[in-house]
Amino acid sequence: MNGTQATADCEAVLETIGEAVICDRSFLEEILVGVVGRGHVLLEDVPGTGKTLTARTVATALGLSFSRIQFTPDLLPADVTGTHIFNEQDREFEFSEGPIFANIVLADEINRAPPKTQAALLEAMEEGQVTVDGATRQLPDPFFVIATQNPVEQEGTFPLPEAQIDRFLVKTEMGYPDEAGEVELLRRRARRETTSPSVESILEPEQVATLRRVPETIRVDGDLLEYIAALSRGTRTDGRVETGVSPRGTQRLFEAARAYAVIVGREYVTPDDIKRVAKPVLAHRLVLTPDATVNGVEKERIIESVLESVPVPTVA
Repeated sequence: MNGTQATADCEAVLETIGEAVICDRSFLEEILVGVVGRGHVLLEDVPGTGKTLTARTVATALGLSFSRIQFTPDLLPADVTGTHIFNEQDREFEFSEGPIFANIVLADEINRAPPKTQAALLEAMEEGQVTVDGATRQLPDPFFVIATQNPVEQEGTFPLPEAQIDRFLVKTEMGYPDEAGEVELLRRRARRETTSPSVESILEPEQVATLRRVPETIRVDGDLLEYIAALSRGTRTDGRVETGVSPRGTQRLFEAARAYAVIVGREYVTPDDIKRVAKPVLAHRLVLTPDATVNGVEKERIIESVLESVPVPTVA
């Protein structure tokens, strides 16, 4: 698959999702950056904004198998990964796959489950495999997690561990639609008999796997590599930040910038591509100082400050 075809496929997927989900295009682009960049996406917003609908629609548009895991306080790791069940007929134990064995897994309200269960996703997200009772099993390819969470201020939630947050390529939020968007939501509902909209598949699993390899062909000049590294290092020297972006985060910014270049139809990365994805890729990786937390400092504002302070290279 060449870059032109990859961009056309991305555009078709964005248009298809937009037929079912009322939201800003930038939000859908950030989700697609996660898909194309071979990462995972964390959606944070209040209930009822359409996070679950978005995840289901993305899976359908991409033609991928879909599984939904409702995270609850009593959910066990085996409920996610699967477990061995005794087969009475064969008189032996056999493995029963958990819901994580799908191309796209919706971890719904992930922060309502305790940390031990949240951690069941770590190996899957990083290695594309799960280990149960000492046996390692590969997950379907492609494998992609869309996790949703309510704000930590909501009652009955558990903040995600820093190690798990760092595994998400992108963290974004939908927000409420504007007035025109909400009216359009009602118009669409009036035109159908079902409560939820549906879309058709645009791609096949093999096409998605090929699409995710296209960013490897995108050129990133040396000056931009230095720019990406400087942005990450800038987060580590900010007085409001206790722990800045890790080297893993630096690499993820590089990968997200290449994925975004594919989406917008370019064979090379520009400084604007990097700045476009910097906040959704870097902000959630910051750990603020206690003073900054008490004062209500927003992580996105810190990334904006870093973007303003780091000189932008001139690329011909």
